[in-house]
Amino acid sequence: MYGNQIYYAAIPIPCKSVSTIEVLGEGTVAAAPDRALVILGAITEGKELQSVQSENTQITTDIIQALLDLGIPREHIQTNDYRIEMVYDYPDGKQVFQGYKLTHLLQITIDQVDQTGYVVDTAVSHGANTVSSIQFSIKERKRFEIEALSLAVQNARLKATAISNSLGTSISRVPIKVQELSRSSEPIPVQRTFQSDALVTPIEPGQLTIYAAVRVWYSQIT
Repeated sequence: MYGNQIYYAAIPIPCKSVSTIEVLGEGTVAAAPDRALVILGAITEGKELQSVQSENTQITTDIIQALLDLGIPREHIQTNDYRIEMVYDYPDGKQVFQGYKLTHLLQITIDQVDQTGYVVDTAVSHGANTVSSIQFSIKERKRFEIEALSLAVQNARLKATAISNSLGTSISRVPIKVQELSRSSEPIPVQRTFQSDALVTPIEPGQLTIYAAVRVWYSQIT
């Protein structure tokens, strides 16, 4: 102190590097699906395009009406694919026109999954000759995703604690960083082609597994 003035001297404090523990946490939740998404329709072939279109239109109209009669709302039935292809054969390496192939697929949303097989059978009995996919989903999926994510964070902390205990240290109460990893892909859809003599289509929805993963960094306390 000189006169009325006070001076403070800054004393440098040595910095210590912070050790971290990095872990991967995983969590899964099983849930019964409550919605089915079925893609089916009619494939017709022939020499004359107009007759091929007429036949396909009649079959598709019959399928839609049969589904409506089952109580499926019209807004749950929509065209998924419509395409016309020219069919060729190649005898002796020469391209020979064989006719036309018309594919009209419908996407059907079913809120009663236990009726999925019955819906498919009804469509087949009214002319559907192809089912390209059957997928099951959960309406309130977000709730299960959050639950799986919470389990993944808990799993990460258990792993980090086990590692730090084996090293004779402890970890910080709050992690330094948490990174949510991308979710796994959806289950592969069922693909099947039905013949006209198919009578029963047993379809089991089973359970869906919602998976979450996180990468977490904890500071290590010695």
